[in-house]
Amino acid sequence: MKTEIERITINPKQCGARPCIRGMRIRVTDVLELLASGLNFDQILDEMPDLEREDIVAAISYAAKGIDHPVIAA
Repeated sequence: MKTEIERITINPKQCGARPCIRGMRIRVTDVLELLASGLNFDQILDEMPDLEREDIVAAISYAAKGIDHPVIAA
């Protein structure tokens, strides 16, 4: 079973070096946009049969970590 960090890959020669799922040409942003448009996990998996449920969770977690930074107020 792949860990979250192994599920998100960045290849400078693929998708403009944007984070993708397991080396496929499915970007993290693609998954997040489908979620934002209202699709649930099962609907996304139907749309993209190469994905696994854990890939969707990894994409969400990756995005959450990307925006989790402290804001220092002066």
